[in-house]
Amino acid sequence: MTNSMTNIARDFFEACEAGKGWEGCTAYCLDDATFSCQADVLSDVTTIAGYADWMQGLLGPIPDGHYELTAFASDEERNTVVAAAVFHGTQTGEGGPIPPTGNTVAADYVYAMQFDGDKISHMTKIWNDGHSLKQLGWA
Repeated sequence: MTNSMTNIARDFFEACEAGKGWEGCTAYCLDDATFSCQADVLSDVTTIAGYADWMQGLLGPIPDGHYELTAFASDEERNTVVAAAVFHGTQTGEGGPIPPTGNTVAADYVYAMQFDGDKISHMTKIWNDGHSLKQLGWA
């Protein structure tokens, strides 16, 4: 299971971070997969579908958004895969809370993806949104 779980998690992570939305991520998740994050900007997002679409929307104002993967590990005993990364980008596009600022962001974050069989059933994102919003000039 670990190799399969690791590959599915990696494919999901890459699709989500590339802004493919739920349409590009649904194959890796249960239809009712849940989402949690203790960040104010994501407080209303409770499903991975909602989060994947939110990430897709983020790449409008930050069209050069990309990640730098810093760690990727599978925990077979707990059916969980953890990915740590840094999101980089510059607000040059429209669609943010304010007109383009030209400000850049470098935000550390972690995905903890829990599996039920060969699909992700829950994902927790660990991220300091306040720090990121300040870097972008949005807060």
